[in-house]
Amino acid sequence: MLIYPNRDTVKNRECLLYNCQEVEYQVAWIWQKSLQKERMLDPNLADALVLLEHPPVYTLGTGSSLEFVKFDHIQTEYELYRVERGGEVTYHCPGQIVAYPILNLRYYQQDLHWYLRQLEEVVIQVLALHHLTGERINGLTGVWLEGRKVAAIGIKVSKWITMHGFALNVCPDLSGFDRIVPCGIVDRSVGSMAEFIPNINLDLVRQQIIKVFSEIFKVNILENQDF
Repeated sequence: MLIYPNRDTVKNRECLLYNCQEVEYQVAWIWQKSLQKERMLDPNLADALVLLEHPPVYTLGTGSSLEFVKFDHIQTEYELYRVERGGEVTYHCPGQIVAYPILNLRYYQQDLHWYLRQLEEVVIQVLALHHLTGERINGLTGVWLEGRKVAAIGIKVSKWITMHGFALNVCPDLSGFDRIVPCGIVDRSVGSMAEFIPNINLDLVRQQIIKVFSEIFKVNILENQDF
C-alpha cells in the first residue's frame, strides 16, 4: 500500500516542465491523457506542468450546453471538441498561454475546490507582477480584470490525478470569443492583459507562470523536458 506523506514534513515535489510553443489541441489532449494515465498507474512519478499555445479551437466541457455556441456545430469551419473537463464552452488561440498541470493531489490536498483556488491564485499573482489586480467572483471559477475575464479554468481529476487547467489571455485576438458565450456567462465580457499593457511580452509571462506555479504548489521545476 502506497502511503502519501504530509507535504508539511517533506521536501518539495519534483515537477517536469514541458514548455512548448504552439501545439494542435487534439495532440495536446491525447498527450495529457497519457501523462495522467502514467501517473494513475505509477503514483511515484514526478508531477508535470505543460505550457503551450493552441491554434484557434473551441472546446466544450462534459456537460456544457450547445446553446452557448453561436455557429452551426455540425457544419462548421471551426475546430470544436467536447472534452472531459468541467465548465462550458471556451476558445483557445495563439497569444493565450494554456497551462495543463498533471498533479497527484494526494501529495497536496484532496480537495478540488482548494485546487481550483490555487490555480486562480497562480494567475492572480502573475497579474500582480504587472501591477494588475486580478479578482475572483463569488460562485464563478476564473480570474477577472476590471470585470473582464482574463483566465478560464476547467479541470478533470481521476484517482486524484489532474489534467486540463487554465488559459490566460495575454495578447490573443479576442474576436474568436464573439462566436460563443464564453463559459456560459452572458453578462460578462472577455479581456486580455494586452488591453492593459500594450506590447506585453508573452515569453516573460510564461516564465512568470512557471515561477509562481512552483511557489504556490511548492514544487521543484525540472526544465527542458522533451515533448
